[in-house]
Amino acid sequence: MTQSNKLSLKKFFSYFWTAVTGKETEFTTGSIRKAIFMLSIPMILEMLMESIFAIVDIAYVSQVSVNAVATIGLTESVITLIYALAIGLSMAATAVVARRIGEKDVQGARVAAVQAIGLGILISILLGIVGLLYAEEILALMGGEPDLIAEGSGYTRFLIGGNITIMLLFLINAIFRGAGDASIAMWALVLSNGLNIILDPIFIFGWGPVPEYGVMGAAIATNIGRGSAVIFQLGILFFGWSKIKLALKDLVVNVKVMVNLIKVSLGGIAQFLIGTSSWVFLMRIMSEFGSEVLAGYTIAIRVIMFTLMPAWGMSNAAATLVGQNLGAQQPERAEISVWKTGKYNAYFMGLVSLIYLLFAKTIISLFNDTPSVVESGSRCLQIIAVGYVFYAYGMVVSQAFNGAGDTKTPTKINFFSFWMFQLPIAYVAALVLDWGATGVFVAITAAEMLLAIMAIVWFKKGNWKKVQV
Repeated sequence: MTQSNKLSLKKFFSYFWTAVTGKETEFTTGSIRKAIFMLSIPMILEMLMESIFAIVDIAYVSQVSVNAVATIGLTESVITLIYALAIGLSMAATAVVARRIGEKDVQGARVAAVQAIGLGILISILLGIVGLLYAEEILALMGGEPDLIAEGSGYTRFLIGGNITIMLLFLINAIFRGAGDASIAMWALVLSNGLNIILDPIFIFGWGPVPEYGVMGAAIATNIGRGSAVIFQLGILFFGWSKIKLALKDLVVNVKVMVNLIKVSLGGIAQFLIGTSSWVFLMRIMSEFGSEVLAGYTIAIRVIMFTLMPAWGMSNAAATLVGQNLGAQQPERAEISVWKTGKYNAYFMGLVSLIYLLFAKTIISLFNDTPSVVESGSRCLQIIAVGYVFYAYGMVVSQAFNGAGDTKTPTKINFFSFWMFQLPIAYVAALVLDWGATGVFVAITAAEMLLAIMAIVWFKKGNWKKVQV
């Protein structure tokens, strides 16, 4: 190794350590490439940790039964609606907090954080009551067979009933990201998912005094892991080293700020409701082809999320850079940050697509070796991988709009791509033309490619630079 390479490697590890420890907090001046790196590394690691848990979770549950895997698929199709609310509100929190930090208004950022957390708690309590009371009905509505409902309703009840842990984990991490404290968000996910991975086999299979709960044990472990991380987050907010530090005197309702957050979040909530509810209908179409095909699809989506999560991490970095630089009155720097982040994301996603195209069957068979499950899952991986480079730019540009507080534009793009294009194509291809599950996979890829193209065209118009939050 040459002296130059040694210095470059040393510099990389030095930057990496700075990123994960959160020592770099100024992103509106200096090198854009460095700013992307400092924000992206903890956000990628944060999302990667979430992806690892999803893979480990499905690996454990796959040992229970095919019905158990299918239960997770059906439940998560519904709970993505909760994710939509959490992420929509999180987008508003990130945009407003990042804008206030860019303006050097830390007190304004604190006020926004408190109002966002209050809204999240209220929403999650209402949704939790529905999950606790109607778990069986939810699975039946999604097309679950009687034996699946009998085995899996406990999982659905615990996961949706305890959704406050999901809501607050997403929301508080979004506040940290908006403030530029991406490393804190990363460590919260490390704690949450580290506990999940440890507790999963204990509650699923039983260990010592803990009885065997089966698939319901996965939901119990998830709630404990996420709940512990939320306690950690609150500890940092009130007693820690975050740029945003709260005190009891901050815990008051500010109607003006709350209304502003709701206004910004409506576009984000609608945006993700459109996208995620379309996945609910896709899962309903997939349920027509039996539990084994559904299980293959569920495993494939978990594997796909393993690589999409790090890509989302990079996209979240773009959102923070856009918000803070707009707050600092530097729109051109914000735009350059987006194009550079998109390019780096495309490099990563392009590499992953090659791996999926070449080794799809091997990857799926690691989780379940039932031939029909492997066939369905591997076909899903390969078809969706075709559009991965498009996804890379689509995610970054969409998050850039959200970081600017322009949540309406991605909402319109999502509505056309998913509801006007993806769902009709999936239904016709899968059930009318009799392509089966392949029709659903083709529709997913085509819709994501269309979304990316529309987002880029709209982004180039530059109207997002004028949005006020």
